Amino acid sequence: MLPMITILGPTASGKTPVAARLAAEIGGEVISADSRQVYRRMDIGTGKDLADYGAVPYHLIDIREPGTKYNLFEYQQDFFDVYQQIRGRGAVPILCGGTGLYIEAVLKGYHLSPVPQNQALRDSLEGKSLVELTEMLKELKARNGSNMHNTTDVDSCQRAIRAIEIETYNAAHPMPRRELPPVESLIIGINIDRELRREKITRRLKARLEEEMVDEVRALLDEGIPAEDLIYYGLEYKFVTEYLTGQLTYDEMFNRLEIAIHQFAKRQMTWFRGMERRGFLIHWIDATLPIEVKIQQIKDIINTDYKNYKETFARIDP
Repeated sequence: MLPMITILGPTASGKTPVAARLAAEIGGEVISADSRQVYRRMDIGTGKDLADYGAVPYHLIDIREPGTKYNLFEYQQDFFDVYQQIRGRGAVPILCGGTGLYIEAVLKGYHLSPVPQNQALRDSLEGKSLVELTEMLKELKARNGSNMHNTTDVDSCQRAIRAIEIETYNAAHPMPRRELPPVESLIIGINIDRELRREKITRRLKARLEEEMVDEVRALLDEGIPAEDLIYYGLEYKFVTEYLTGQLTYDEMFNRLEIAIHQFAKRQMTWFRGMERRGFLIHWIDATLPIEVKIQQIKDIINTDYKNYKETFARIDP
């Protein structure tokens, strides 16, 4: 049986059409590895592009209500449940996304524990600046020897406080061993030139704003979701919410959001390169190739390199 296939890459690299087309041709089902596409009614800002899937089954999209906090612990369990169901149907799981931490957690089988909210800690951190919170988080991570949480994704005080809460809890509580095994996967990376990526990000951002992304965020606010919860989700939801609540002008919102997405894409690539240093074999293919050529290249990799992959997988540290 074929291993799971993972298709990863930075934002705007065109991962989803490749995953959907491959799934259609080899009898696969797509599992999303996107930390924000889990939320219902957050469609334009998260770039769900559901039309790309056609008749291909997809999973872990639209599974939570906006305003809730979905985390890595939940994702890992949800992934494994879906993965087993797909295998039980005799289909090929195709993991697709850009959230490197989620991808690595399921491939390696991270041992995680749920972390409850600590209101006393939250109260003590209230009023601290993002710079102060980030320094506290760095100190905690250094003390814990932790590499489970990606501090480069901490772009608001609320997210920084949650990360501190997690590190504080883990320092005081031994993690129960939830035994979810590593998952073998052939990994395909969609490689896009930096300048082309920047161009596509800007063009896509303009298109999403024309597609009523502002109205999408306004509707979420109107249904009673607190602004701070939307800001927590970062990027589009952070900056559009700040625009709608009068903290930014439209031009300020656009400019800051554009910069933030460029920075986010750069951090994604940093994570993927780090995965290679940590022992993962990623087969990179050119994002500019026609989709038919990409699919053929992936099929060639499946046919010729799976044996090499299995040997590499065995060397990855658990």
